Order: sequence, then C-alpha cells, then structure tokens
Amino acid sequence: MENSEFQKLVEIMRTLRGKDGCPWDKEQTHSSLRQYLLEEAHEVLEALDDGNDEELRIELGDLLLQIVFHAQIASEAGKFAIGDVIRAINEKLIRRHPHVFGDKKIQTSEQQTVNWEKIKKLEGKKSVLDGVPRTLSALLRAHRIQHKAAHVGFDWQKAEDVWKKVEEEMKELTEVVAEKDQSKIESEFGDLLFALVNYSRFICVNPEDALGRTIAKFTSRFKYIEAKLRKSGKSIDMASFEEMDQLWEESKKSLP
Repeated sequence: MENSEFQKLVEIMRTLRGKDGCPWDKEQTHSSLRQYLLEEAHEVLEALDDGNDEELRIELGDLLLQIVFHAQIASEAGKFAIGDVIRAINEKLIRRHPHVFGDKKIQTSEQQTVNWEKIKKLEGKKSVLDGVPRTLSALLRAHRIQHKAAHVGFDWQKAEDVWKKVEEEMKELTEVVAEKDQSKIESEFGDLLFALVNYSRFICVNPEDALGRTIAKFTSRFKYIEAKLRKSGKSIDMASFEEMDQLWEESKKSLP
C-alpha cells in the first residue's frame, strides 16, 4: 500500500512537470522551491508542538512533496532520481548503525552518538563540526556545534564552571557597553549568548525550544493586554506604559 501510494506521488509529480503539466510546477527550480521547503518543515514542527496528529499527517505529506519535487527536477537534469535519494539514505542508515546491522557492540545512546561522529569522519567529513547547516538559527546552530565539540572531549567538566564563564562574559559586555564601542558590544553580546547556550546543555535545556516557549508566552500576554484595552475602548498606542504594565501583571495570573 505505502509503496504504491509513493509511486503514485512520484508519477503525479512527473506529470505535473511534463509537457502537458502545470505551468507553475514546470517553472520551478531548486532555488525557487527553497522557501517552500523551509515553510513546510516549519509547519511540520508546528503540528508537532501542537500535538495535532491529523495536522502532522497532512504537513508530513507536504514536506514529502518537496523532496519528490526536488528529485524530479534533478532527474530531468540527469543528476539523480528519487530512487537514488532513497538508496543513499538506506545505505547511510545501515552504515551508521553497525551495532544493529553488523557485529559492533553499543549499549547506550551516548556510545552511539560518539560512534556516529567517528563514522562520519570516515565518510570524509574534514571536521567534527561539519554537518551543522549554516541556515539553522544561530541559537540552534550554537547548540549543535557545542554538542559536537563536547562529544570529542572539548567541553567543560562542571555546570558551575560554565556559569562562571557566563558571568565573565556578562562583565565584559557591561564594560564595552560603557565604552560605547558598537563593534565590541556586538562581539561581547555574541560571546554571552554562546556561553548561555553552552550552559543550557549542562542543565538539559534546548535553548531554541526554551526561547520559543518564552516568545509564545510573551505573545499570549501581550495579546491579553491588547484585548483588555480594546474592551475598555482603548487602542494599544493610546495606553501608557503604566497601564500596560498593570495589565501585564494581570495576565501573568490569568494565563499559563
């Protein structure tokens, strides 16, 4: 069933890109589709965060469509086809799980992570840090890079020492802010964020998720302020800071 439906999707895409297909689909390139690939990935994440299985089913299909779309464009150019994409991931999964498909002994997920990085080096990766996409948000990219470095031993030993580094970076930022040197301020601010991301690993917090939840919380509380003001006949730009701050405190008691 699954295989026949997948083949049907591949054929639909081939038809859409064919001679009598859809003008829009025929015009698309790898570059023009880039934004849609990113959007669909984010919509999958949103469905996951919402715990909506029906929406997840739909959004995973939309994401799969993007993969088939790119493979079809590549096939038309004689580069590779969808079968090559599937074959490559099958081979990679088997190669990177020698404890499942071979005779290597691995007992824990930590051991598997270390072994995974070793295998990637054998595959031609020049650096342990290779494989972290440049297009990731800076916060998530910092987390992934630090995680990779830690797995080869380049890491702090205790959370307390990492926090001392955070405090050191805060002090340095305060000093350059006083100097009003914008380039130094940006540099030191980046160092502080990097140190905080490092600390997040030691307290088992994903910084991207944590910031995302804080943004959602802020948004919810700010909309509470707007709604309360509208109810009293005011727009947000008519309210004083004191009024908004009072409603903000009220929202903290009313909302999660």
